[in-house]
Amino acid sequence: MDKTLFTYTLTPGQAETLGQVTAGMSALRRVQAPYTTLALKGPKLTVMLYTSGKLVVQGKEAQDFVLFTLEPLVLKQATLGYEEALDPTLYAPHMGTDESGKGDIFGPLVTCAAFIDEATGKALADLGVRDSKTIADGQIQKLAAQIRKLLGRQNVAVVLLRPPTYNRLYAKIPNVNRLLAWCHARAIETLAEQRPDCTRAVVDQFARTEATVARALMARGRKLKVEQMHKAERDIAVAAASVLARDLFVTEMRHLGEAAGLPLPKGAGPQVPVTLRALIAQKGPSCLTDFAKCHFKTVHEALAATGHGDALPLGED
Repeated sequence: MDKTLFTYTLTPGQAETLGQVTAGMSALRRVQAPYTTLALKGPKLTVMLYTSGKLVVQGKEAQDFVLFTLEPLVLKQATLGYEEALDPTLYAPHMGTDESGKGDIFGPLVTCAAFIDEATGKALADLGVRDSKTIADGQIQKLAAQIRKLLGRQNVAVVLLRPPTYNRLYAKIPNVNRLLAWCHARAIETLAEQRPDCTRAVVDQFARTEATVARALMARGRKLKVEQMHKAERDIAVAAASVLARDLFVTEMRHLGEAAGLPLPKGAGPQVPVTLRALIAQKGPSCLTDFAKCHFKTVHEALAATGHGDALPLGED
């Protein structure tokens, strides 16, 4: 079980770095708290830096924050989970896969696979590669460019489902986990073709059993040992794939916004239905298949609210 409480004492320089690093994290908001110089709260994380220099990190996501943000970017040392760094499989040649856009109503679903060996794995760790959800979008592009340069084309595979393709596939595979498994399987197979020496793939555990991905694999992919891992972004190959997938998602969202004539919000927040209704008013209901994942309940509600409840007969989540 992950630890949920950590305490440290920071130097003034480390305290300043912590403020800079967390400034771009949209998941953390600044709050007021007595005797603190920095107080941050997220859905499952609280970060409190007191005037004494004492830092308290608490919550269900505390361990991830320490592993992926505090240690590599602020403390500049690895203490938590150091025994994992001694695990010979950590930098052993393997591929990792991750996706971006799964829970975003607008935009594509991007799945990426990245292959690492001992040299590139350690180089990625030195770059500070970690789960893209802990990195601000403004920093993603630079880090993704460094990853692409380090790994090269032969060690990366991408499956990009833009909204029209995503919606057509969802009509045939009306289950998000099965669709995700299909995407991960295609990424694994493509990279396995480019790297026939790869024998192992690590995938984040989005489904109940490893059989979900295994069933979606074709002959080449079935030769690999596929491991579904809880919080797989801790694996350096998965983390690299996570950053590359997020970078392409952000780029695609920008292009879609230009095509739509208005910025498209990420995620599934309160601005999404407003934007959906604006698109329907400007371009008609059928345009949503070009910009949104149309099985989401929010899309159906926007159509119903504008008098187009039967315009997109797709399944609903």
